[in-house]
Amino acid sequence: MCEEHRTAQEHRTAIGRRAVFATGTAAAITLGGVSFASAADRDGRGSPGPRETRTVRGTLPPGAPDFVYVPVEVPDGVREIAVAYTYDRPAVPAGTPGNALDIGLFDERGTEPGGRGFRGWSGGARTAFFLRADDATPGYLPGPVRAGTWHIALGPYTVAPQGLSYEITVTLTYGEPGETARPVYPPERAGGRGRAWYRGDCHLHSWHSDGRRTPAEIAALARAAGLDFINSSEHNTHSAHAHWAEAAGDDLLVLLGEEVTTRNGHVVALGTDPGTFVDWRYRARDDRFGRFARQIRRAGGLVVPAHPHATCIGCAWKFGFGEADAVEVWNGPWTPDDEVALADWDGMLVASVRDGRGWIPAMGGSDAHRDPDVVGHPQTVVLADDLSRAAVQEGIRAGRSYVAESRHVSLALTASGGRGEHAGIGERLRVDGDTPVTVRLEVAGAPRCTVRLVTDQGVLHTGAPLPVSGSGVVEWRTTPSYAAYVRAELRHETAAGPLPGALAAFTNPIFLGRR
Repeated sequence: MCEEHRTAQEHRTAIGRRAVFATGTAAAITLGGVSFASAADRDGRGSPGPRETRTVRGTLPPGAPDFVYVPVEVPDGVREIAVAYTYDRPAVPAGTPGNALDIGLFDERGTEPGGRGFRGWSGGARTAFFLRADDATPGYLPGPVRAGTWHIALGPYTVAPQGLSYEITVTLTYGEPGETARPVYPPERAGGRGRAWYRGDCHLHSWHSDGRRTPAEIAALARAAGLDFINSSEHNTHSAHAHWAEAAGDDLLVLLGEEVTTRNGHVVALGTDPGTFVDWRYRARDDRFGRFARQIRRAGGLVVPAHPHATCIGCAWKFGFGEADAVEVWNGPWTPDDEVALADWDGMLVASVRDGRGWIPAMGGSDAHRDPDVVGHPQTVVLADDLSRAAVQEGIRAGRSYVAESRHVSLALTASGGRGEHAGIGERLRVDGDTPVTVRLEVAGAPRCTVRLVTDQGVLHTGAPLPVSGSGVVEWRTTPSYAAYVRAELRHETAAGPLPGALAAFTNPIFLGRR
C-alpha cells in the first residue's frame, strides 16, 4: 500500500547564464526540471503507486525574462497531472510593483511559438490546476497525459526589488486514462430578423480565465441585457470554446475568440474558428504580431486591439493599428482612458481622410469579469444582414455600427443630398464638395443627454439637452468641403468644468464627398 505523497523531492532552481535561450519571441529561460521515476523503477515489482508528488523551488530576480519554463519529465501510465504553486509577496516601496506570477502548461509537444503543445493558461487567477483525458480545470484543455517532457510556464508579470521566490508542487496520478469527449461548439447562426440592428458584447471573461462567472451565467446576463450576440474572449486560452454550446440558442449567437494578452497590449480575436489558439508570448520589439494577426484572419476572426490606452501594466497598445480590423474605443464604464482612446481614434479618422486610405471602425465591450461588472455595458450595435458569425463580422468590419451604454439607447444617423442620395453609419455619401448635405440624428432612451456632431474639424454642433423622455431629433446642414465626415456622440450631463460628460453612445462616421 502506497501513501498519497509517495515520495517528496525538492529542487532549488535559479536563473543561470546557460539557461537563457532565444524563442523567436520574447526572451525566455528553462530552469532545472522535475523528474518522476519510470514504471520499472517505482518499486521492486514494477507496479506503480497511485500518486507521486515533487516540489521545486526557485527565485526570479528583477528583470527576469517574460517567461520561465520548468520541465517536468512525465513517465508512462499517468492518468492526471496536477500543479499547485505559491510565491512570496514582500512589501515594496510606494510606487513600485510587487510580485505577480502567472502560470500555464505545455505538453510533450513543446513550447515553441504557435502553441502546438499548449494545454492551458490561468495567468494569476488560480493557485492550482489539473488536467486529464476526461476533465480539466477551467482554462486548461482535457486530453491524454502522454509520456515526455512537459513544461510548466511561469510568467513573471512584475517582480519586486527583492526578487520573486516561488514553490511549485507537481502531482502525478497513475491509472487508466479516461476518454476525451469530442468537443461540441455553438452554432454559427441564430434566429435573426434578417437585415437589422443587432446588439452584442464582444469582450467578456468567464471562469475559464480570470472571470468568476460560468458561461451559463454570462449567457443569462447577456439575454437580460438585450444582447443578440456575444464573443468568448478569455485571456490566452481557448478552453471555453467547447463549453458554450449549451448556453447559446436561437436567441443568442455565441462567437468564439480569445483576448491575446501580451506584455505590450491586448487584442481581442473576434469570432475565430472553434478551437483556435493564438499565442501571446511576444512584445512589440519582437516584430511578431503581424504573424499572429494573420493567423486570426486565417481562422476567420477579426483583429481588435482592446482598451488601447488602459493604464494597467502591459495593457496599453504598442503594436500600431496597421493590422487592426476595428478598435475597442469604449471598455466598460466610461473612464479617462476611454476619452483618450476616442480622441486618438478620431485622429486616425482624420489621417485616413488626409491620406485617402481605409479607416478603422470603433466598437465597445464590457470586459466584464465578475459582479458588479455589467454585461452589455457598453454594447456594440451592428447593422447585419443576419444574426450569423459572418454577417455580424462583416457589419463590424464595414463600420456599420454604433456603441451604446445599454439596450435602452438607440440611434439612427443618416446623411442625404439634394437629389435623393443617402448614406448611413459606416457608409459614404457620394456627392460633390459643394452639395448641401442634411445630417439627421434620431435618438431614443437618452434622457437629458446632449447631442454632439463631430467632424474632421472637431465638434461643429452641440444641441440642447434632450427632454426627460430621452427621445429627440437633430438636423444639421453642411457640405463635404466643410466636413469630410460626421459622427454623433451622446453625452451625459456633467456637474462642472469644461470637460464633456460621460458617453451614453457614439457612432462610427458617415463620410461625405466623392473622396
